[in-house]
Amino acid sequence: MEAVPRMPMIWLDLKEAGEFAFNAAVKKSAVSVPRDFEGCSTLRKYLGQLHFLQSRIPMGAGQDAAVPVTWTEIFSGKAVTHEDIKYEQACVLYNLGALHSMLGAMDKRVSEEVSCTHFQCAAGAFTYLRDHFPHSYSVDMSHQILSLNINLMLGQAQECLLEKSMLDNRKSFLVARISAQVVDYYKEACRALENSETASLLGKIQKDWKKLVQMKIYYFAAVAHLHMGKQAEEQQKFGERVIYFQSALDKLNEAIKLAKGQPETVQEALRFTMDVIGGKYNSAKKDNDFIYHEAVPALDTLQSVKGAPLVKALPVNPTDPAVTGPDIFAKLVPMAAHEASSLYSEEKAKLLRDVMAKIEAKNEVLDQFMDSMQLDPETVDNLDMYNHIPPVLMEKCAALSVRPDTVRNLVQSMQVLSGVFTDVEASLKEIRDLLEEDEAQERKLQELLGRVPPAPGSPPGLAEVSKECSKYLELHEKASFTNTELHRAMNLHLGNLRLLGGPLEQVRATLPTPTLSEDDKQVLQNLKRILAKVQEMRDQRMSLEQQLREMIQKDDITTSLVTTDRSEMKKLFEEQLRKYDQLKVYLEQNLAAQENVLKALTDANVKYAAVRKGLAEVEHKWNTTVQTLVASYEAYEDLMKKSQEGKDFYTDLEGKAAKLLERARAACQASQAQRQQLLER
Repeated sequence: MEAVPRMPMIWLDLKEAGEFAFNAAVKKSAVSVPRDFEGCSTLRKYLGQLHFLQSRIPMGAGQDAAVPVTWTEIFSGKAVTHEDIKYEQACVLYNLGALHSMLGAMDKRVSEEVSCTHFQCAAGAFTYLRDHFPHSYSVDMSHQILSLNINLMLGQAQECLLEKSMLDNRKSFLVARISAQVVDYYKEACRALENSETASLLGKIQKDWKKLVQMKIYYFAAVAHLHMGKQAEEQQKFGERVIYFQSALDKLNEAIKLAKGQPETVQEALRFTMDVIGGKYNSAKKDNDFIYHEAVPALDTLQSVKGAPLVKALPVNPTDPAVTGPDIFAKLVPMAAHEASSLYSEEKAKLLRDVMAKIEAKNEVLDQFMDSMQLDPETVDNLDMYNHIPPVLMEKCAALSVRPDTVRNLVQSMQVLSGVFTDVEASLKEIRDLLEEDEAQERKLQELLGRVPPAPGSPPGLAEVSKECSKYLELHEKASFTNTELHRAMNLHLGNLRLLGGPLEQVRATLPTPTLSEDDKQVLQNLKRILAKVQEMRDQRMSLEQQLREMIQKDDITTSLVTTDRSEMKKLFEEQLRKYDQLKVYLEQNLAAQENVLKALTDANVKYAAVRKGLAEVEHKWNTTVQTLVASYEAYEDLMKKSQEGKDFYTDLEGKAAKLLERARAACQASQAQRQQLLER
């Protein structure tokens, strides 16, 4: 896979600047940056100087020195104006992210680290924009769009890392986890693209992005399972190898369906990958069918591949002097207010750190507990799956319904093979009997003649016949084993093929189904209710955390600090921080409730254990039955092919044996005639 052609990447257009009453030379250099790394550096410097400016002069929304700032909205092309210097900062940040995305996508990825860094920088710019600026400035800077951009950039950064991992021949399990994380990022992006509100914001570009991302989800899922199959191969788990390669093939076929209309580079990558995965699957299945004979487990019985996030949004620091250069507005305002604001920001940061430490500690306990329970609310009971024949089995039944002679053709083919096999065996036996009889007659003659000089040598044809007979017997013996295995395989699959070709009711009746008592159903219902409580607790906790973060982000007391005496600063901080008390109480209540919820879940899980075991056993039997039936269908063509090869082999051997039999008869007659002449002397 290290030579697979690379997939195209998504990049974003830069916003165009309009009116802003600022120094023309500075403005021009910041809005007409070159499309290269130097352009990124210029944008970062301009962003930092804007930050220094707005911290000293009241140019924010509704402030005395505010001036109109105009930029073009990306998706509609409309000019959007706000009297707020933060709007200028937000648009510059957006362009910084867009330029990094463009450079990452346009890079030929000769060095994957360069593209990976560009995409991580893009994610960092969009993250800072989402977390530190209002979302109401314009559509292209809404929370939904920025979150979409972040996941796209992180997904593409992880994709670059995956390419390097395959080039470096990293361990199969690690490559599988890296690829699985690419899938996770793109799934998050796809959920945003499928959201009706986001789709309406994006306009016509939404369809193109969605098609590419959906295709990539299946493609990189296929890559993940390909490498899980390679790991199974390394561990000599040949049954697991087959199901992983089968899954990779299925997912790749889905990607190919979704790739219609994509550029040739995508098609080339898909064809290359199909050659790799198809070859791996066919080889693995053949080896397992005829050599290893390991049971092929159901995919959902194997441990899922957890993604390994090895990329992150690289943070933006607008006040880093190494990036911004000297503060050109340092003398405009007294630093006292700025220093006080920084102190208050640190108080807010301390409050957030304290709260987050408690949340993360509880979350860690909750995550470990849920992992140990291995309870998925969506699959606690999977009773619905037993109400219908699975699509993969329906597909096989439908295929056999239009080929009603499948079983008969197979049986007839094997009967013909058996007939030719028997004829060859009979011919070789007769030749062997003739040779043995001739040897017996020769010994009698020697005993009769006693010390009479030995008879002339046997006819030369007899030795050649004996040699050829031995060769044919050896071929027949080797082929006999293969023929026996072929008949065994046919008998193994014949009943299943008859079942698949029969009424669907019989197929459905063959699949196991669970039987639950009323008590069992009550246990299940109670467990699902408590799991819903766990999710409700999680959701509320996330909501409260988000409210706290947004409240802290919007909490700007600069105006108050300017009019407050230094001696009153501590008192002002305390008063201002009280606004967070109510949220902190709600969070404490949520965290305190966790212990009782988990105790109730533990009790419910104990009662669920017996039900779970029964459901798991039935599901395993169900999956095994489905896999066995599918395997029988897929074995049909191979059996027919090998049957034909066997017929061809034995038909050829039959002709050779028949000719050899004629030669044996003639040679034996000649030998007998020689012996008769000696007796008549």
